[in-house]
Amino acid sequence: MITRQTVDKIMEAIDIVEVIGEFVQLKKRGANYVGLSPFANEKTPSFTVSPAKGIFKDFSTGKGGSAVTFLMELEKFTYPEALKWLAKKYGIEVDETQDRPQDTAADNHRENLMVVTSYASKFFQDAMWETADGKTIGLSYFKERGFTPDTIKKFELGYSPDAWEAFTSSALNAGYQQQFLEETGLSVKRDNGSLYDRYRGRVMFPIHGFTGRVIAFGGRTLKTDKNVPKYVNSPESEIYHKSNVLYGLYFAKKSIRDQDNCYLVEGYADVISVHQAGIENVVASSGTSLTVEQIRLIGRLTKNITILYDGDAAGIKASLRGLDLILEEGLNVKVVLFPDGDDPDSYVRKVGSTAFKNHIEQHKQDFILYKTNMLLKEAGNDPIQRANVIRDIVESIAKIPDSIKASVFVRECSHQLQIDERVLLTELNKMKLAKAKKDGQQQQRQQYPRPDEMPDEPHFFDEDVYAAETAKPIETSITQEREIIRLLLVYGNQIINWDNIANTYIGPFIIAELSDVEFEQSDCKKFTEIYKQQLENGVLPDEQFFIHHPDKPIVDLTIDLLATKYTLSENWYNMHKIFVHEEQMNMKATILGAIFHLKKQKVGKILDQLRTDLQNATDPIDQDAIMGQYMQMKKIEKHIVDYLGSVIIK
Repeated sequence: MITRQTVDKIMEAIDIVEVIGEFVQLKKRGANYVGLSPFANEKTPSFTVSPAKGIFKDFSTGKGGSAVTFLMELEKFTYPEALKWLAKKYGIEVDETQDRPQDTAADNHRENLMVVTSYASKFFQDAMWETADGKTIGLSYFKERGFTPDTIKKFELGYSPDAWEAFTSSALNAGYQQQFLEETGLSVKRDNGSLYDRYRGRVMFPIHGFTGRVIAFGGRTLKTDKNVPKYVNSPESEIYHKSNVLYGLYFAKKSIRDQDNCYLVEGYADVISVHQAGIENVVASSGTSLTVEQIRLIGRLTKNITILYDGDAAGIKASLRGLDLILEEGLNVKVVLFPDGDDPDSYVRKVGSTAFKNHIEQHKQDFILYKTNMLLKEAGNDPIQRANVIRDIVESIAKIPDSIKASVFVRECSHQLQIDERVLLTELNKMKLAKAKKDGQQQQRQQYPRPDEMPDEPHFFDEDVYAAETAKPIETSITQEREIIRLLLVYGNQIINWDNIANTYIGPFIIAELSDVEFEQSDCKKFTEIYKQQLENGVLPDEQFFIHHPDKPIVDLTIDLLATKYTLSENWYNMHKIFVHEEQMNMKATILGAIFHLKKQKVGKILDQLRTDLQNATDPIDQDAIMGQYMQMKKIEKHIVDYLGSVIIK
């Protein structure tokens, strides 16, 4: 278990904007920062970070919390894992006490897989740097590719010995369980139950997750035998889903944000060579077709992607359809071609860093315009082929969610295609209408079941039931309870300086005033109980206490009440001379108003119950007793109403 002192050091060091900024492109808006949700697919930013409060709130999914919570939600870290990641980031030494067996991270299945891959990464590096075969075969190969020792170490490249059980035996002897060696794909089970190495005789490319931990491997053979696959990659596992991973993203993410652009290449060597040339904002899809999940990973960091293609025309044409996915996600796509026979890796080694960068700047072109040129050349003078090209191009433009951007491409493409702009617009609108109709039908099918999905028993419309349900008053006491919690969080540690009350903290004052009120909502009730307990212990809890509370429902309630999607612009007064009243300007009205509104709600419910009891009572003595209680509660209600009016007026 991490010591309290270490946790405090980590919490003091955290800059939540800096932490979340490693995963999400944030832009300042007023006192807060906003960005696209990393938890959902959205086009308009609804993800907010408050540096003053040290919290984030994702309004599209409802998730929220501290920097620690963010890492746990996004990277599926355990609490200790998130703290250790932050400690490493800020250079804080982690002190731990002896854990109970049920508390250790080693008992966590996901963590076991991570530990095994970490061990494997070190094993492959040691095998390359410290053994004769590793230096002669593995290290020599990487040096021949032009990789410097610093680059090799940065990407943690390695070598798997050309022996059946070199790694497996080492791992088993070190105490790693067979189950996890199999699940990560590092070892393969024979029919007799024994294990052998998957990557024997290959140079190793570790695949890092977004936070830098090794989650999988790619192994390249150095043999010329055509029956041996050139690359062997890790199978899918709990920690590795290839459709959600981009090779090199961990090393590229800062540069992608800084340059506001991401270079996309095909293979491991392309990434490493381009990165070594000084272009660090480069990633690869590792030979697989680009997926929506991978595009969204990039979209968190930038809206601009530049595809670096080799000169293989067939390969380029095959990938065009996949690039429409990038347009559909609202990203801007440019294309750079290299001379025939060259890929980014070979070209940068041939011409050097400066010439490589110049080539990119001089030859980058917009994807749609490039696609138009390429398909037109292929179609030649064939009118049917040209018609198909036009439809293909319009289909790509129709993927662009930004209507202004789409109209610009329509104008540009009309010149290239030598066709009236209005014709393209007509075709574009047809496609968009067809898509909207299809989407509407799918949504309708989700909302309304098919006849064969209807329940067996008939449901009849009951007018009396409907009238009773619609006549129910809107429940507002929950809202009032949440308002009390919000005031405790925001103003609880401020001192009251009213005419009749002074030198008293707002938090204890609210708790004392509501000592006779029982909260209905479970989370609000639990919150006030925790607050009371802290006061009894001589502690005045603040918002940070609840933001980092171990009880997740309490944290969720705290974030919901502290986070706001909107920020009041200074222009309301500076430009429009509209003064907006703020609650801090009359704290007495704010605090007492909330207290007495909640009391009014509770009294109203008691009166409703007394009316019901009075109607059901048959004994005159009971009726008199209930009526007495009713009249007493009416006096209290009148007192509250009168007091509310006077406080609000003041």
